[in-house]
Amino acid sequence: MAATLPLLAGALALGIPNASADSAPGGRDALQGTKPAWATATADRGATADSGRVAVRVHLAGRDAKGLAAYAAAVSDPRSASYGKYLSASQAQARFGATQDQIDRVSQWLRSSGLTVTGTSQHYVSATGEVAKAEKAFSTQLRNYRKGSRTYRAPASTASVPAALSDAVLAVSGLDNAPHRSSHDEVLPPPDAVFRNSGPFSSYFGSRTASTLPSAYGAKVPYAVKGYTGKQLRAAYGAGDYTGKGVTVAITDAYASPTIAEDAAEYAKRNGDARYRHGQLSQVLPDDYTKTEECGASGWYGEETLDVEAVHAVAPAADIVYVGGASCYDNDLLDSLNKVVDHRLADIVSNSWGDVEANQTPDLALAYDQVFKMGAIEGIGFYFSSGDDGDNVASTGTKQIDVPSNSAWVTSVGGTSLAVGKHDTYQWETGWGTTNAPLAADGKSWTGFPGAYTSGAGGGTSSTVKQPFYQRGIVPDSLAKANGTTRMRTAPDVAAVADPNTGFLVGQTQTLPDGSLGYDEYRIGGTSLAAPVIAGVQALAQQAQRGRPIGFANPAIYARYDSKAYHDVTDHPLGHGLAVARVDFANGYDAADGLKTSVRSLGKDASLSAVRGYDDVTGVGTPAPGYVSSYRRH
Repeated sequence: MAATLPLLAGALALGIPNASADSAPGGRDALQGTKPAWATATADRGATADSGRVAVRVHLAGRDAKGLAAYAAAVSDPRSASYGKYLSASQAQARFGATQDQIDRVSQWLRSSGLTVTGTSQHYVSATGEVAKAEKAFSTQLRNYRKGSRTYRAPASTASVPAALSDAVLAVSGLDNAPHRSSHDEVLPPPDAVFRNSGPFSSYFGSRTASTLPSAYGAKVPYAVKGYTGKQLRAAYGAGDYTGKGVTVAITDAYASPTIAEDAAEYAKRNGDARYRHGQLSQVLPDDYTKTEECGASGWYGEETLDVEAVHAVAPAADIVYVGGASCYDNDLLDSLNKVVDHRLADIVSNSWGDVEANQTPDLALAYDQVFKMGAIEGIGFYFSSGDDGDNVASTGTKQIDVPSNSAWVTSVGGTSLAVGKHDTYQWETGWGTTNAPLAADGKSWTGFPGAYTSGAGGGTSSTVKQPFYQRGIVPDSLAKANGTTRMRTAPDVAAVADPNTGFLVGQTQTLPDGSLGYDEYRIGGTSLAAPVIAGVQALAQQAQRGRPIGFANPAIYARYDSKAYHDVTDHPLGHGLAVARVDFANGYDAADGLKTSVRSLGKDASLSAVRGYDDVTGVGTPAPGYVSSYRRH
């Protein structure tokens, strides 16, 4: 694509309109989206006290917001003459980053409004002050609104800034405080209590049949696998001889496991992965942590462990840098992403976290997208798990997709159930969606078969992000227009193994029943597994591309649609129902309190379906042996 106009059209389809695009009365520019959708008249509980405190971030627009979107699209599109012509971090900042003048003007305005500037960076200016001062500064009233079972503060009308700052301000966050709470300095807690799988297990899919248990779908079913390892996943997704050498993968999560280096090394030794080189695994951590109890800090240790061990299992020679957030809140996770981009710490970024779309406000969407676009022009690709609750109806009551996976500037990674057979042979995949039917008391049938829905890959159609150019003509209108007449962003883009019943074996230091700490291994899944697996596959592909960064991968991913690059995953690959048997410890770690036996049906993801072609469970599919090798030709 040599012409400029098609690229600009694609860029506009990728972007969310600038938050300060509309005029407001009195020579001010409106910051669209600052009044949350839940701040309705019926939810109004009265004015916020003038003496209350507010902490805001004014996100900076940078030098050329429209130019940034256009350039990010151009360097990411294989059809563009600018494809792959990335900028260094310093070049990106000089061309598109915030100026010192913008920082100074915003800071001066906040101070003149009676607020206290608490920090500045090349991304934002933070400030605190009384509610009355913030109301005056942003020309809005702050009121209290009921949201669910709690009450939160939010603007009663769209906030605005002086027109003279329209070129400097992208968005403001913090005027509403849902779900933020006060925080204080804390230390990280010890690891969570040990979790173990009971067994019996299959060592590969189908290696051990549950012959004494009832049939399902007309046949005896296999026991769930003990947990796939790197050798099996590399074979399934066509790694060949590639190892990710010369590529760096970043992982972002909240907090940091205090035993990650020892656990990763022990896991690799036990499960046949390459030994870590000196310096191959590194961490970039904040000076302090907050909200550890609220965020369940120790639960994030397992997330980091899974992500690190999965990337290394698939791409054993790739460098891994873990960038931890001070908490699980947006500001701290944004700071982690910004560190990756500002210092170009990696080529590929795996992110196994998110929230539902209804909880993301447009101001934060703009802030996230700015990071992703800056990364794109540097040749950095971001990969986000699509979620583990299918269409989210069971968990939220509303059909919606996850964020930041909904962004048009990231690769949304969905999930599958994976069958790897004898000799590490790929057999088939279904879309990940599980129902659970327990064994009846008499042991002769499965109660309520096929059982209740438990979990599945997130996916569906965005209510806020328009369809990006790379999905045009590939995503069917039945999905793209699911929410109305306008074609919208549909997730996911690509997929990999996620079903915990066909999941990955991880090793982690945990708190044992006697209170001591010890290394243990267990099977795990979720799109939290799929994201680092795809990040590892992308490291292999980048190595195949002679080390040239892939960058924002979606245009290249969709350019390979309907080719030998992908397994086209469906829910019924063998033409009939599929299931596995599971035996679990009732207490999660030993047989003292008994066992629970169940059958888990596969390919039943709420209202979502994996079908031929693009679908909202697996996207374009999963990497086939032709995927990595296809990058040799580009």
